[in-house]
Amino acid sequence: MLHLLGVNLPDQKIVSVALTYFYGIGPLTSRKVCSRLSIHQQCKLGELTEAQLNQLSGVLSEMTIENDLKRQIAANVQHLRQIGTYVGKRHAMGLPVHGQRTRNNCKTAKKLNGRWLRQYSTGPAFGVFNAPVSKRL
Repeated sequence: MLHLLGVNLPDQKIVSVALTYFYGIGPLTSRKVCSRLSIHQQCKLGELTEAQLNQLSGVLSEMTIENDLKRQIAANVQHLRQIGTYVGKRHAMGLPVHGQRTRNNCKTAKKLNGRWLRQYSTGPAFGVFNAPVSKRL
């Protein structure tokens, strides 16, 4: 098991697949990194030399991945909420952001966007919605 930049990578995995274990690196980016470092497609992580591992860690340290990327995304969402954009309000309410329907299929968006609702308070206006409603006769 190889420990690279805070992520454990199994030795028997193909390099392009193992790179996708990093948050922020997908299949396309991992293939680009492998071609940049001249690593063939079927090379396993255990077959890499020490020099190739050093080059790989150098390339990955230049990229925004893992906690830095998560922090950047959270800051972007917080900025959208502070300036009061439509997207920021959708994040705050835990609703879909990219124009999806809310009538049937928004369970995933409520799970993912609801994180921001639990992390940050929205201010004194939030309590208005919880006030009891008087009955009209």
